[in-house]
Amino acid sequence: MQLSDILDVSAVKVISGCTSKKRLFHDLGEMAESAYGLDQTKVIDALIEREGLGPTGVGKGIALPHARLADVGKVAGLFLRLEKPLYFDSVDRQPVDLIFALLAPENAGVDHLKALALVSRTMRDADTCNKLRANSDVNTLHTLLTEVESTQAA
Repeated sequence: MQLSDILDVSAVKVISGCTSKKRLFHDLGEMAESAYGLDQTKVIDALIEREGLGPTGVGKGIALPHARLADVGKVAGLFLRLEKPLYFDSVDRQPVDLIFALLAPENAGVDHLKALALVSRTMRDADTCNKLRANSDVNTLHTLLTEVESTQAA
């Protein structure tokens, strides 16, 4: 599995103003509907429900919200870069500005875990995160995310 398998360029966005975690989940729901044809209300509800189990802010300005949904055919990714960092209940108590959300089928099993591990490895790379923070063009952001796998594989 590679990021290019789960992240469509239409699922990458830069947002200038996001005022709350709930608003962020609404933005992700709208993106999921637009990019993958998913019901935004179900996506929002699933993300909020999962977040209720424990915050998905992993530290260093990064959040990895994820959820399983019956309507999802395969693991799908959504990437947001916030121009203004948002408080997210992260483990290091720092606001987040890079969000990579994953939506998986209810019965995804190991595919969901593999995708989460792949995204986590990618987002742990400080150089990649610096490049993501320095760019606002969605095509460039998508390329930065999907090129990482090629460089790591070499």
